[in-house]
Amino acid sequence: MPVIDIERVSHTYGEGTSRRTVLRDVTVTLTEQRIGIIGANGSGKSTFVRLLNGLVVPTQGAVTVDGLDTRRHAREVRRRVGFCFTDPDAQIVMPTVAEDVAFGLRRRGLGKAEAAARVRETLEAYGLADHADHPAHLLSGGQKQLLALSSVLVTDPEVLVLDEPTTLLDLRNAAAVQRVVRGLPHQVVLVTHHLDLLDGFDRVLVFDEARLVHDGPPHAAVEHYRKLMS
Repeated sequence: MPVIDIERVSHTYGEGTSRRTVLRDVTVTLTEQRIGIIGANGSGKSTFVRLLNGLVVPTQGAVTVDGLDTRRHAREVRRRVGFCFTDPDAQIVMPTVAEDVAFGLRRRGLGKAEAAARVRETLEAYGLADHADHPAHLLSGGQKQLLALSSVLVTDPEVLVLDEPTTLLDLRNAAAVQRVVRGLPHQVVLVTHHLDLLDGFDRVLVFDEARLVHDGPPHAAVEHYRKLMS
């Protein structure tokens, strides 16, 4: 598994009187295959995961992925760390399903035949083969989330970061996404409010008021989180 090091990281938004610190002095090393991130809204968890592939760079401290600093080696880090947002519409950029998956390969130097084969394999793997030529924005919510996942996974990242991927889905579609995520061989970092998704995870981090306040196995972490919320 890749090694992700977060060393004395803080992050602040805004200037002057609107300045707001959303992470404070976080130090942690992530090596496990399945890592969950939980916390109340505004606790800093989404900012934390955006640090992992350089979508956000720390105001203080450093984040490295296998020794690559996210500030100085952003392109290399993003090749290793894929990111899926809560709302898949934020990631779908092409008219059809197949075109959207192919979009992620445009700078990989692949020939047309190789790229087309990889797109077909990815669509088949994640249940979208029958929708290859369908308008991407007309898919169901669950299918859109699977498309967003496919468009990241086709690039073969080592790490997949998922920021609340089931929040906008009904139970059936959430279960479909959950099954896909559980079957992935990648290192997965998952932000979620759906605590049942953490069953079988190796480690869960709990954030509260911009700080990492608990780090442990799922049962203990969820119990700590519920006590915070009560």
